[in-house]
Amino acid sequence: MALWAAITWGSVLLLVLALICFLLFCGYVQYIHMKYDHIPGPPRDSFLFGHAPTLMKIVNKKELIYDRFVEWAQTYGPILRINRFHNVVVLVLTPEGIKEFLMSPKYTKGQVYKPFSELFGVRFMGNGLLTDRDYDHWHKQRRIMDPAFSRTYLRGLMGTFNEKAEGLMEKLAEKADGKSEIVIHDLMSRVTLDVIAKVAFGMELNSLHDDQTPFPRAISLTLQGVKESRNPFLQYIPGKRTFVRNVKESIRLLRQTGTECIERRQKMIQGKKEIPTDILTQILKGADLEDNYDLEALLDNFVTFFIAGQETTANQLSFAVLELARHPEILEKVQAEVDDVIGSKTNIEYDDLGNLPYLSQILKETLRLYPTAPGTSRELTEEVVIEGVRIPPGVTLGLNSYVMGRMETFYKDPLTFDPERFSPDAPKPYFTYFPFSLGPRSCVGQVFAQMEAKVVMTKLLQRFEFQLVEGQSFKILDTGTLRPMDGVICRIKPRRVNK
Repeated sequence: MALWAAITWGSVLLLVLALICFLLFCGYVQYIHMKYDHIPGPPRDSFLFGHAPTLMKIVNKKELIYDRFVEWAQTYGPILRINRFHNVVVLVLTPEGIKEFLMSPKYTKGQVYKPFSELFGVRFMGNGLLTDRDYDHWHKQRRIMDPAFSRTYLRGLMGTFNEKAEGLMEKLAEKADGKSEIVIHDLMSRVTLDVIAKVAFGMELNSLHDDQTPFPRAISLTLQGVKESRNPFLQYIPGKRTFVRNVKESIRLLRQTGTECIERRQKMIQGKKEIPTDILTQILKGADLEDNYDLEALLDNFVTFFIAGQETTANQLSFAVLELARHPEILEKVQAEVDDVIGSKTNIEYDDLGNLPYLSQILKETLRLYPTAPGTSRELTEEVVIEGVRIPPGVTLGLNSYVMGRMETFYKDPLTFDPERFSPDAPKPYFTYFPFSLGPRSCVGQVFAQMEAKVVMTKLLQRFEFQLVEGQSFKILDTGTLRPMDGVICRIKPRRVNK
C-alpha cells in the first residue's frame, strides 16, 4: 500500500513538474512573440508551433518553401518574420540588407549549416569552408585555398575539363538516336563528380561509366541523409535505422578515402617524386606555410569540395538544358555563337571561354532563376535597422537569392527566362544576385564551377540537339541544393557542326 502511494505521489509530482516546464516554455514563447512581433510576417498557425505546420505541409506536398516566401514578401514586405516554436528567422530581402550582412565579416554563419557540419552524430563537413562559423579560423583556411582556385592556376587544368566533358559527349552519342530517353541530371552528376575528383584530387572515379562503385554511391547516400535529417527524430524511427547506419558508413568512407588520398600525396611531396598539378597539391603546399593546420581540417574540405563542387554544378547544367529546350530561339542563338567561336574543334581553350558572352549570360540567368544554393544565413548579435524595421539580436537572418531573383521589385517578369538581363548594356543587379554568396565568404569555387559549366555546355551545344520528353513536370526539388525534380528527361540527336 505504501509503495502504491509512493508511485501515485511520484506520478503526480512528475505531472506537476511537466506542467510547470510547459508553462515556463509557453512563457518563453510569449516573450519571443513580444520581442519580435513588430517585424512584419504572416499570421502564425498557432501560438506554440508558429508557421511550422504550414511549412511542413509544403514539404509533404513536395513543393518549394521558397515559393511561399516569395508570396509572403509580396504581401508583407521584404523584411519577414517566420516563427517555428521558440525560434525566429527573419528573411532579409533587400539590397541594403544583403550588402550589410554579406559584405561584412562581423556576422557569423547561422545554425542552418549544422547538418552539414555533423550528420547523425558523425563529423561530415566539420569546420570546412562552407560550415566554419569562426571567422578567424575560416580566414586561415581561405588563405590556404585561394591560390588553388585562382584563374591563373585553374587555366592550367583545362585539359582535364576537356577530357571529362569529352567522355560525357561519347556517352551521349551512344543514345543520340532521337528516341532514347536520357535523364540529363543523372549524367551531369556523374561527369561533375569525375571532374572534381580528377581536377581537385587526382582521382579517377570513372563514375560516368559506373556510378555504382562505393565512392559515388557514398556521396549520393550522404546527400540523401542531409535531406532526411530535416526530421530531427529520423534516427529514432525503427524503420530508418538501417538508412541512418548506411549514411554514417558513407561519411566514414568519404573521410577515409580523403585520409588515404591526402597521406599518399604528402608522401609524394616529401619524397620529391613527380607530383600531380592539381588543387590538392596546391592546398598542401599552402598548408605547409601555416602553423597547426591539421588533417581533420583538410578532410573537412575534401568532403566539402566533393559534395558542394559536384552537386551544384550538375544542377546548374541541368536547369540550363531545361530552359534552352523550352526556348528554341535562345538555343539557336547560343549554338550560333558556339559555332562561330569553337567551330568543329574538340579541344576548348581557356581563351575561348571569354569569347562566349551569350553562353555566360545564359548560365547567369540560370542561376538567377534556379540558384542551386538558394541562400545563406547569418546570426544577428546586435540590433540593426533595415528598411525602417528594427531587428533585435538573437535571431537567424535568412538571405535568399532564389526569393530575390523572383521578386518583381528587382526583376521585370521575373519568371521569364531572359539571358538579356545580363547583357553588357543591361543594368547590373545591385545586391540582388548572389548565387555564390557575396563578400569575404563568397564561394571559393565559383570560377572553377563556371569554367567547368562552360566547357560542358559548349561541347553539348556544339554536338547535339535536345528535346524535352513530354509529360514531365518542371518542379524543383529541395535537397539542401535545388535540382530539377524529374531530372530533365530529353531525347537527343547529333547536329551538324559548322566547319
